[in-house]
Amino acid sequence: MSRRTWSLLVSVALVGVFAAFGGFVTVPYVALGPGHTYDTLGLVATSGEVAPPPLLEEGDALPGETGAEPDPGELRLTTVQLTTDVTLFGALGLWASGNYALAPREEYYPPDRTREEIEQENRQSFTASQSSAETAALLYLGYPRKVLVGEVFGDGPSDGVLEPGDELVTVNGVDADSAEAVVESLADTAPGDRVDIVISRDGVERDLTVELGARDDRESGYLGVAPLDQPDVDFDVDIELDEVGGPSAGLMFALAIIDTLSPGEITGGTHVAGTGEITTQGAVRPIGGISFKMRAAKDIGSTVFLVPTGNCAEAVANAPDGLQLVEVETLEGAVDALRQVRAGEQPPDCSPN
Repeated sequence: MSRRTWSLLVSVALVGVFAAFGGFVTVPYVALGPGHTYDTLGLVATSGEVAPPPLLEEGDALPGETGAEPDPGELRLTTVQLTTDVTLFGALGLWASGNYALAPREEYYPPDRTREEIEQENRQSFTASQSSAETAALLYLGYPRKVLVGEVFGDGPSDGVLEPGDELVTVNGVDADSAEAVVESLADTAPGDRVDIVISRDGVERDLTVELGARDDRESGYLGVAPLDQPDVDFDVDIELDEVGGPSAGLMFALAIIDTLSPGEITGGTHVAGTGEITTQGAVRPIGGISFKMRAAKDIGSTVFLVPTGNCAEAVANAPDGLQLVEVETLEGAVDALRQVRAGEQPPDCSPN
């Protein structure tokens, strides 16, 4: 064979090797892009005898037509799609599409943790977000609350005295009306003080005494527990979605619960999407991947997107055309913003800070 033929054969072989390498060998990156969206209005149900929300009984009802008709609007939670095992050519194609971003794989799957451990943590975080959403929504609607011991810190003053799940009735002579009241009841104490605590455990009230400890970050006595507000209701709220991970669905679930338990339409027929972690007290916290979530919302026809205050600057910089960004800092603020949308008013406009 001539030198030209040899050169051609070698070139073809090199191209074949490169194609095989680029098409089958993975790179140490993951691809992030728009994920699935879910209308939370179709995912929330109640069971048992549901008492009317006290908020509505007091006349402070949510605006809208009363009745039991389903809300014709949408309250969509948004997600980020995470693609692993990306090949070289696949990574280049996803990046060139403009819809995806690449990130080092170790940022999402640290080498010292297994993939199963991380996915389990994400599922637990999602389950916790559902619980927080239920608590925040029911407390917003005015249902009665009780205060439970959420956690007893090891080697703390309450270790061996209080147990997770105990209902706090009084602490230091103060009614445990809220987790905040429990904290305030210890404001004038000092380390070493003995405080009386009345709890309910397994339906039986018990009188206990705890000697308060000390912590460097406070002058008052330290009880060593995390009090947790819980709605005190006889019905259950069920959320039927299991395949999503992370905490960012909390806000949209809380709004769907409020809509389900209230007469009228919280959306006014508007297709609303959004994101945000929510605390049991109704504070809305920022999340990651908001640019991809907004794109997913726009693709399925949402016109309004609820943005946590901490994500506003990023959201404004990456907002798709035609998607109205509404800034939300609390669950109450989100409900009020939707009221303004229904009324044709201007809700808080998300702007960079």
